[in-house]
Amino acid sequence: MQYLVQPGGALRGRLRVPGDKSISHRAVILGALAEGVTEVRGLLEGADVLATIAAFRAMGVEIEGPREGWLRIHGVGLRGLQAPQAPLDCGNSGTAMRLLAGVLAGQPFASSLTGDESLQRRPMGRVIDPLQAMGARITSKEGRAPLQIEGATLHGIDYVLPMASAQVKSAILLAGLYAEGRTCVQEPAPTRDHSERMLRGFGYTLEQEPLRACLQGGGALQGQAIDVPADISSATFFLLGATIAPDSDLLLENVGINPTRTGVIEILTRMGARIDLTQLREVGGEPVADIRVRSAKLQGIDIPPRLVPLAIDEFPAIFVAAACAEGQTRVREAAELRVKESDRIAVMAAGLRSLGIKVEESADGALIHGGSLTGGTVDSHGDHRIAMSFAMAALRSQEPIQILDCENVATSFPTFPELARQAGLDLAQVNP
Repeated sequence: MQYLVQPGGALRGRLRVPGDKSISHRAVILGALAEGVTEVRGLLEGADVLATIAAFRAMGVEIEGPREGWLRIHGVGLRGLQAPQAPLDCGNSGTAMRLLAGVLAGQPFASSLTGDESLQRRPMGRVIDPLQAMGARITSKEGRAPLQIEGATLHGIDYVLPMASAQVKSAILLAGLYAEGRTCVQEPAPTRDHSERMLRGFGYTLEQEPLRACLQGGGALQGQAIDVPADISSATFFLLGATIAPDSDLLLENVGINPTRTGVIEILTRMGARIDLTQLREVGGEPVADIRVRSAKLQGIDIPPRLVPLAIDEFPAIFVAAACAEGQTRVREAAELRVKESDRIAVMAAGLRSLGIKVEESADGALIHGGSLTGGTVDSHGDHRIAMSFAMAALRSQEPIQILDCENVATSFPTFPELARQAGLDLAQVNP
């Protein structure tokens, strides 16, 4: 699948992007491990979340749906999972693999986690190490998938994360549900806290201090009704497009604005974006707002390193914003970008250069020189966020942009082409 996006245009109107992927994953996981029924509305029906659903079905959990964002999960309790008969395929989802590793580490049966070629290149040592410290028996292919997990008795640990990672933090807390004693995780910087919020929402006692969360093993989760807000990571592409395209005025409805996820709003606002939050409210323990974004003239900035973990998934869009800004934008302390679905620093730098933008790479970031986008061909390397970011770049390009290898957009945002066209982007999907 390729995208061919014509230059120019504006984004206008009202949109609701799909449900938050991080919350959708966790709703499925905790719903399956809870006692009683969990009903989910607003679920993201992308390939990543479907992989998590399939994994729990393979372990004996009855799940109805999904249908138009609705899902009903008949929980089996923390001790009710059954041994899967085949490896659990996480597809392209690092979230599914790392969080499932935490759940499976404390089961009495053996299991295996695998994924597609891209996922098998991503580092899993960061989650294997703390789980092994808890007593898990996990073997891997030099710290990468597939992961072979044997049944084990776990014990609680007090773990200091070497780098900020919500996925690793969540995996440890999920394993802590099965551990004897107390499990604590200390972060070096804030990361998304959906797991902590949702554990409390399912009735589990969790102690929290700034940058620290603790729980005692052996409790129980109770089924809940979950309303998943729209995904700010998906909304980001429209924040970008409406900011860089002249005469744009777009309202994004019911977007989750968890403070551990709004780094992109702060970064774009520092660059000069006109982003207004209205109708602030709370839904299912998560803060939500409507977001209005209008065209703005951007200035390059030095992005504060403290904001990097709060916008880690949004940097492909931020790179495009930087390319459209006056002056230079510097990204530092973002080495995590090199081990996402692709090496996002290298792939974004190569794509921007092919469109006429000067980019200087460093080991942990880049210096982007704002300029004029010429148009041309960009290889997304199968990275969904890079494909969607470059699609929005065409709003400011002089010629069409062709984007290669876009199949994986379905992992996080299957309706992106439809919603982008609805808002005003001239995007065609091409099967070469």
